[in-house]
Amino acid sequence: MTKYEKQIYDIVNASRQHMTADQVYGELQKIYPAVSRATVYNNLNKLCDLGMIRRLPLEDSPDRYDRIEKHDHLVCQKCGKLSDICFDDLTQSLKDQFGEAFLYYDLKVFYICPDCRNAQSSKPSI
Repeated sequence: MTKYEKQIYDIVNASRQHMTADQVYGELQKIYPAVSRATVYNNLNKLCDLGMIRRLPLEDSPDRYDRIEKHDHLVCQKCGKLSDICFDDLTQSLKDQFGEAFLYYDLKVFYICPDCRNAQSSKPSI
């Protein structure tokens, strides 16, 4: 593993913020000021391809990167905030339904986060 791969892997796994590539780039620049964006993108892709981190594609938003530890996500439809949550593991239920044919699952539950609900309810009605 190259120094960049290792550091990017550590940055993604230490964060619970579901960082974008640009955010990872900003963090890596603090350690390696001369690093290029292309290096970050290439290494993020490589780490995803190797199954060491995962990419979280979200509609109308840049991809986010996350650790591979089993967990699910809540996604706010208003502000796009992405939060970790742990639901009961569905692996056995999915295996019962599909057999061994599936590779993995990524559960995202879309909702309106408390901050957005509070902002909406605090608006004066017309």
